Amino acid sequence: METFELITNRRSIRRYSSQPIREEVVNKILQAGMSGPSCVNARDYAFVVVQDKQKLLQMFEACGSPAAPLKDATLAILVCGDLNRSFSMAKDYWIIDASIAAQNMSLAAYDLGVGNVWLGVWPQDERVQNLIDLFDLPANIIPHSILSMGYPEDDRDMHMLSEERKREKFEQDRIHREKW
Repeated sequence: METFELITNRRSIRRYSSQPIREEVVNKILQAGMSGPSCVNARDYAFVVVQDKQKLLQMFEACGSPAAPLKDATLAILVCGDLNRSFSMAKDYWIIDASIAAQNMSLAAYDLGVGNVWLGVWPQDERVQNLIDLFDLPANIIPHSILSMGYPEDDRDMHMLSEERKREKFEQDRIHREKW
């Protein structure tokens, strides 16, 4: 799939089959996450890959009902910021860098036929702390988001969006040129 099509066709997939995701596919997804830009190339992110069904359920419980896709996920990637690697002059760039990594992984997964949905963690303090506790994360590692993943329960979920739906995503009134 061409890049533009990939970006404009990507959909959030919340229902998954039980088909496992092969390790080489997982590694490609992680490589995509590490291939995006980051502030001064700090690469101030870290990932926790989770495939254990009990741990996926615990992640759901740690984040509440918005994280329900984790109950049926084959795999999840906890995207974190690593404060030890962040740019010393502007430490909070880790938030943007983790977002870029998550977006790249989401697009790569979709391109590889793996359904996924982005689940927010940061800046919700309770979710952040619950995941720190669940994974016994060191003080420099901050949970940012979760990508819940699996092959779609229904293959139709991955099909391209209609031209009408694509037009709905393009909102001309959000664009300003040269001035507000």
